[in-house]
Amino acid sequence: MSAAARGWDAPLAAWFAARGWKPAPFQRETWRRYLDGDSGLLHTPTGSGKTLAAFGGPLLEALADDTSARPVTGEGPRVLWVTPLRALAADTARALGQTASDLELPWTVALRTGDASARDKRLARQGKAHVLVITPESLALLLSYADASLRFCALRCVVVDEWHELLGNKRGVLLQLCLARLRRLSPDARTWGLSATLGNLEEARAVLLPHAPGSPMVAGAKPRKIQISTLLPERSRSLPWAGHLGLSQLERVFKRLFDVRATLLFTNTRAQAELWHRALESIWPEDPGTLGLHHGSLDPRLRATVEQGLRDGTVRCVVATSSLDLGVDFPAVDQVLQIGSPKGVARLLQRAGRARHRPGESGNVICVPAQALELIEYAAARQAIARGEIESRQPPIGSLDVLAQHAVTLALGGGFDAGELFREVQGTHAYAALDAATWQAVLDFIVQGGRALAKYPDYHRVVRDDDGCYRVHDRRIAFRHRLSIGTITADGAVAVKYLRGGSLGSVEEGFLARLRRGDRFQFAGRTLELVRLEGMVAYVRRAKGGDGPVATWLGGRMPLSTQLASEVESLYAHPGAHPEMRAVEPLLRIQEQASALPDRGRLLAERIGTRRGMHLFLFPFAGRAVHEGIAAMVALRWGRLHANTFSFTVNDYGLMLTLAEPAALDEALLRQLLSPDNMAEDLRDGVNLGEMARRQFREIARVAGLLTPSLPGQAARSLRQVQASSGLLYDVLRRYDPDHLLLAQAEREVFELQLEAPRLMAALQDCQGRELALREPRALTPLSFPLWTESLRGQLSTETWQARVRRAAEQLEKRYARVA
Repeated sequence: MSAAARGWDAPLAAWFAARGWKPAPFQRETWRRYLDGDSGLLHTPTGSGKTLAAFGGPLLEALADDTSARPVTGEGPRVLWVTPLRALAADTARALGQTASDLELPWTVALRTGDASARDKRLARQGKAHVLVITPESLALLLSYADASLRFCALRCVVVDEWHELLGNKRGVLLQLCLARLRRLSPDARTWGLSATLGNLEEARAVLLPHAPGSPMVAGAKPRKIQISTLLPERSRSLPWAGHLGLSQLERVFKRLFDVRATLLFTNTRAQAELWHRALESIWPEDPGTLGLHHGSLDPRLRATVEQGLRDGTVRCVVATSSLDLGVDFPAVDQVLQIGSPKGVARLLQRAGRARHRPGESGNVICVPAQALELIEYAAARQAIARGEIESRQPPIGSLDVLAQHAVTLALGGGFDAGELFREVQGTHAYAALDAATWQAVLDFIVQGGRALAKYPDYHRVVRDDDGCYRVHDRRIAFRHRLSIGTITADGAVAVKYLRGGSLGSVEEGFLARLRRGDRFQFAGRTLELVRLEGMVAYVRRAKGGDGPVATWLGGRMPLSTQLASEVESLYAHPGAHPEMRAVEPLLRIQEQASALPDRGRLLAERIGTRRGMHLFLFPFAGRAVHEGIAAMVALRWGRLHANTFSFTVNDYGLMLTLAEPAALDEALLRQLLSPDNMAEDLRDGVNLGEMARRQFREIARVAGLLTPSLPGQAARSLRQVQASSGLLYDVLRRYDPDHLLLAQAEREVFELQLEAPRLMAALQDCQGRELALREPRALTPLSFPLWTESLRGQLSTETWQARVRRAAEQLEKRYARVA
């Protein structure tokens, strides 16, 4: 008798039918695979029903097994649902709980995240929840308790939601280690990953399921139709060439908001979100409560209020960053607007999918250009989506700081045998190549901090007992370690609170350090007055009027993906029929007649002289980080040949090298400067590797546990104090233990993550194979102008940067008026 004839999924099929639904083929396949004992990866677009696909198997299993429906007595969860975002966790917990209740399955669903209630945390800690929705950090925290082996003995299923968001970072590495431990504690538990479309799905499956090669990969529903349109200018030159945040489009955006019931307006940075919210608020005709703001630095309660407003339809527009990119379902949202370039194909798809999140509906996104060249990026994104070409996410390898943290966690959680843990860790993708010598160095580090720190008791965290087992005995060390579990680090976050109570969120210390008592600033959609700064808390009051700077955050610049950059480059020479390319055609004509158009087989270089000196512009379209490495290396090599003073500026399209004294340049010399030969050595000499490694070491030291967190009740340490502590540690290790494993990791991460050395080598090799177009235009071109304006930011002037850019752009427009 076939499975269908046996009615194996009858309870769920009936539940679907009662709602007028029918299970999708991929949902039934996932249920069947789960019941057959398989682990696997489900890849399907957002909004297609992946939650029910992953939860259906455990539900059917429980309904067929009386023991699974009994009250939990402390043996821990049946289902562990791992999610990357706290907002997504709350939404998921509601959905899972409602489904179990509808099926009359007496399951308790609890949250275990930083935002969880005291009740949920107690249920999780005592093992009294059937389903536990949890973040990777909170899972690691549960594993740090000695009764972890008892708490997970009943585990039958682990679901990793939005796996693509964890795959490419250290949070994903931490989760790999936690999953390896869960496999040891509950060998029969199945693991299922849920992912949106990804460029390297096979690798994503291998990283998640290294113990089960060849596991099924279930393809979900066909991608939802996505409509990508652009708020085109009346003529291309009405958009600025560079240096704006899109507010010139405010009036046109405002009109679009009232064409529909609810809108998500996405920006790329928190500062830009604050600016747009403030601008809309100044002309908002309805109740202020119908306009919301959502980003990661706001207090969780403020974010939750906005999310609830989207669910119940009381909010008309929310200005948001990537904090609302992932999987939270808001069926009431009718349109998505993207301000500026999305910087990535997958990001635009994800954001477009937030609109019309209802069965059978297509997603849509309206792109709002902040400057002219972004029109090309919209066309490039549409072109890549049409071909189904999405970015890959590369998983980190050998992050020893995360491994050290995990080892201390397990030493707390009852202790570990070094040989057994070594084999367990080698079973993960991230540490498959870990050798015995490196593992011993990790053990030495957690026991005594390494050779140079052996005399300091604070770094003696783990003890190897007489039975050979590694354990933590010091309660103070245990307490501090549990406070610092995780891999997310943030520099100098100052809490912003009202004088009379109530938290608004956090702002970076560097921004508030520039303000004085009584100064006003914009944050959380409000104009605030700084009353006093105590330690790492800024006490404020609501200002009745006036103006002030918008809170800014470092590291907010979003790089253009390699995939999208390649598409952009090809469109310059082959524009196709995209409406955006027709709109930008006059600008391309200026670029072609004044210099040349870039192309995948052509490397464009421009040599331009200004009052500031000679400028060399190069456009490899390889991304900001790679261009920084190329600029530093070219400056070093050119300086060796002819003594000179160099400065450089980069963006996602290319780089500008400024020479204090003009120098001869021809194609042969340029090819020599861009040679991939001796790249690593020249890169080491061309950048301040020591200072970069020092900064990277600070993040590594935090994760590895060398920089202990501030204890509750104590004043939080400032960024300056953290920098001093990490700098002292770095110098001590450099002098007395130069082979320390964390120093080597810091240098490696600078090369691989900051300078992106593998991509840099690929870019140099690519440049060698291209035709070289060396041009000497009389003035800045549409491609070189954004780089030139970026270089003005650091100059001392009584004018604002925007005013100087505007004046320079007007002069260029007059010069090129006849060409266009």
